[in-house]
Amino acid sequence: MIKRKIAVLGSTGSIGVQALDVIRRNSKRFEVVSLAAAKNHELLARQIEEFKPKRVFIKSDDGAKFLRERFPDVTILCGEDGLCALASDREVDTVLNAVSGTSGLMPAICAVECGKRLCSANKESLVMAGEIIVELAKKSGATIIPVDSEHSAIFQALCAGGHSEIKRIIITASGGPFFSKNIDWDTITPEQALKHPNWRMGPKITVDSATLINKALEIIEAYRLFGVPPDKIKVIIHPQSIIHSIVEFVDGSQIAQLSVPDMRLPIQYALTYPERLPSPVKELSLSELSTLTFFEPDKEFMEPISLAYKVLEIGGTAPTVLCAADEVAVNAFLEGKLAFSKIVPTIKAAIEELAEKGPVTIEKILETDSKTREWVRKRIGLLS
Repeated sequence: MIKRKIAVLGSTGSIGVQALDVIRRNSKRFEVVSLAAAKNHELLARQIEEFKPKRVFIKSDDGAKFLRERFPDVTILCGEDGLCALASDREVDTVLNAVSGTSGLMPAICAVECGKRLCSANKESLVMAGEIIVELAKKSGATIIPVDSEHSAIFQALCAGGHSEIKRIIITASGGPFFSKNIDWDTITPEQALKHPNWRMGPKITVDSATLINKALEIIEAYRLFGVPPDKIKVIIHPQSIIHSIVEFVDGSQIAQLSVPDMRLPIQYALTYPERLPSPVKELSLSELSTLTFFEPDKEFMEPISLAYKVLEIGGTAPTVLCAADEVAVNAFLEGKLAFSKIVPTIKAAIEELAEKGPVTIEKILETDSKTREWVRKRIGLLS
């Protein structure tokens, strides 16, 4: 059996750790060629010891020094181009992009330019530059397999019909920790926002789930990946997180993907597609579920969802402004420098102020990202 050779970018984050668990359980099928992390050099060191990659990237200089001393036979990269070097490595055929936030953009582009299988757990890259990435993939022969549970569900459901037969896509949302709770959004703390009822995720995406900006990003990502018009993409609240998304076809059939909420399942599917293998995920017992409930988003949750459609209407740099403003606002909230209730208004203000219509290039996206971050920091008061 020929092993799939993998670069795990973001290996010390939630998705990366779960991906390595999938790889560990299927060691005859996968070889880890490279690992990448931002700053958790201690966990990264343990991963190096276990998976024995040839190349490793770490963002922090101190981390790089630590790893070079400990692993003299491993190539340790540090610097701006390190992630792209791993993503474009000739020895790698599969790139799992689990880098958090907008830092995942350039490795995604490098991976598809080089014809890799891109297992994308990074929403921002597809939101900011999805059109460019999809076109590059067509030219190079790269394959893009979504890792997000919702988009993995859509990807699987679309096997039941042709693109012209799609009536609409229904993206499910748990509603996060505050759905149906009578709570003052001005007083929400990071500790409260990070307690997701169903999913085990990193801090940024967990806060995005609480504000429902996560769903705004997912609407745009679905549009980019599947080419379905925005008016055919809908969000519905499903607190149990059992149905991960639904595709409705023109004949009235609705095809859904169901499982217990465990990210190892969509990760494994992306790595093994088109095959399916036994997984460690707990079996779903329909008889034990008793009820599955669904609700239309209420007024509080509609604002970020409506923002997605506005961003798609504007086009141009608006998706980049959304991603960059969200990242700065969420980090400020986690640091206690911005109220939870101000996250979405801050993003909305940035879009109104900075978004530009028209075609975009990678250079324009990077320029807009930098400009937006500075504008939001000044607005929040993080810069003098």
